[in-house]
Amino acid sequence: MNLPRRRFLHLAAGAAALPAASRIAWAQAYPTRPVRLVVPFPAGQASDTVARLAGQSLSERLGQPVVIENRTGAGGNIGTEAVVRAAPDGYTLLLSSLTNAVNATLYKKLNFNFIRDTAPVASIGGSPYLMVVHPSVPANTVPEFIAYAKANAGRMNMGSSGAGSVSHVFGELFKATVGIQLVHVPYRGGYVSDLVAGRVQVVFGTISSCVQHVRSGALRALAVTGATRSSELPDVPAVVEFVPGYVATQWYGISAPKGTPAEATQRLNKEIRAVVADASVKARFSTLGIDPIAMTSAEFADLIAAETEKWGKVVQAADIKVD
Repeated sequence: MNLPRRRFLHLAAGAAALPAASRIAWAQAYPTRPVRLVVPFPAGQASDTVARLAGQSLSERLGQPVVIENRTGAGGNIGTEAVVRAAPDGYTLLLSSLTNAVNATLYKKLNFNFIRDTAPVASIGGSPYLMVVHPSVPANTVPEFIAYAKANAGRMNMGSSGAGSVSHVFGELFKATVGIQLVHVPYRGGYVSDLVAGRVQVVFGTISSCVQHVRSGALRALAVTGATRSSELPDVPAVVEFVPGYVATQWYGISAPKGTPAEATQRLNKEIRAVVADASVKARFSTLGIDPIAMTSAEFADLIAAETEKWGKVVQAADIKVD
């Protein structure tokens, strides 16, 4: 059957428009069921708290529940792999963090490549850590600590959450940058009690875990590790004020399995950016020492790539190994 040319062109144009129309309809409909947000760490930890705060607000904006699922083990790799292997449909997401960037080099036999196998969706926020010492350490400033550490090389203990943890690599970067020796003492549980007791002398810890002890006088805060001072502790200087080039910040964001439809990641990015701009969310994050950070998916991808390279060099230089 021969169709008139005008009729043929009309039908062809309509057929070409169908995929675009379908994508628009899909984007408008998404999500139509609960979204699962996997946190690769136990309930109660900072990443879990961030996920629950952001997830509650995100669910209100999406009109669907955001269900938090804690999938723990292997330094965050079990939960991450569960998301990597999930259907790329926008309904399984990962609370990603600096740990993912560190693990890319720290673990030699991962079953996935974080950058290759995930799609960056949006950043949530960043948090400096706190360089704290036991009051027995005769140092009130970072320069005084460096001088004391050099005079007592290898005699002070540095606690951390474990080999290759964020607190560990932050400390290793500091050691390498200023040229001091500290004995690393990894903990499987919390390190704060031993720091307060004086069994370890210095820790690069989360603000939320240390701030109450600083305010009570049980610990002394020397500096925060971010590029600027923290709004939670505005009188505490940043390490970089004394040590040029030293910046170490924990960050959190949302990632999805590679191949997740662009319409889903775009919708999620839009809503997450609105979440982190919300005044009530900002206020709650502030109590955790977290600064909300809005990024496009491309900007978040750039951050992940840069941080993977930066901390990979630290892991290699310090020859950090996990059991």
